[in-house]
Amino acid sequence: MNKKNKSVVSYNKWGYIFLLPFLITFIVFQLIPLLSTIKNSFYEHYMSGLTEVGPNWVGIANYKKLFSDGDIWKYMENTMIMWIMGFVPQIVVSLLLAFWFSDPSMRLKGQRFFKTVIYMPNLIMASAFAMLFFTLFADSGPINSMLVSMGILKEPFKFMNSVTSVRVLVASMNFLMWFGNTTILLLAGMMGISSSLYEAAEVDGANSTQVFWRITMPLLRPILIYVMITSLIGGLQMFDVPQILTNGKGDPMRTSMTLIMFLNNHLYSKNYGMGGALSVFLFVVTGVLSFIIFKFSGNEDKYGKK
Repeated sequence: MNKKNKSVVSYNKWGYIFLLPFLITFIVFQLIPLLSTIKNSFYEHYMSGLTEVGPNWVGIANYKKLFSDGDIWKYMENTMIMWIMGFVPQIVVSLLLAFWFSDPSMRLKGQRFFKTVIYMPNLIMASAFAMLFFTLFADSGPINSMLVSMGILKEPFKFMNSVTSVRVLVASMNFLMWFGNTTILLLAGMMGISSSLYEAAEVDGANSTQVFWRITMPLLRPILIYVMITSLIGGLQMFDVPQILTNGKGDPMRTSMTLIMFLNNHLYSKNYGMGGALSVFLFVVTGVLSFIIFKFSGNEDKYGKK
């Protein structure tokens, strides 16, 4: 082996050494727990009082029980409805804000200040947000007091007893927490678009609407796909906001119960078998939906092939 080849091997060795911390962290905290969860889903393992039952091999019995109850589809519907209610206004508002911030013709003053302000809710813990909204919209909270004193309502409205209001509150909190982060991502994508394209469009007489739909949106598609997939994953993992807002019950009548809240109930009761089966189901659903978004988003390579 000559000196050049020895030098290449030496550099490769350091690359593998720098990768070791990530690999160790991934194996210990992600791969092993994932494999353990899949294994537990095929066992009967729960606590009956102070007695531990199992682990006993039961095959796919946990999956059969999970889907035979029918509740899982209701909880998935709840999760998707509240995610969509929060994501649609989030992406619309974020696109508008990113377009305004990146458009030099707007000449907005104090951009740094406004970018900081819209991102700040993302730094607040979701539990704190949920407690704030729970206090504001309580039966004797300031929102009801203000509406009654203004004569808009004759008596306090029970926000926590209405299916629509609870879902709107959960979606609103998710929107407020995440639209700033989405705006920053979309803004970064827009600023990466060459200004020469906009100048050429302006010379050709294109208006701002045509520029947005014909230039900005197609070139922004990879960022939009990333935002949609990460938002979907976050939506399927929705837990803390509805958990605190409804005291873990998903009221009214479990219409705000999410899949992770359902999973938490199994883990709280130490039913590890059912918890593992539900976790595997969530893993598969997340992967399938993410693949569907990526596949049908119109993502094309530079040769125009799918």
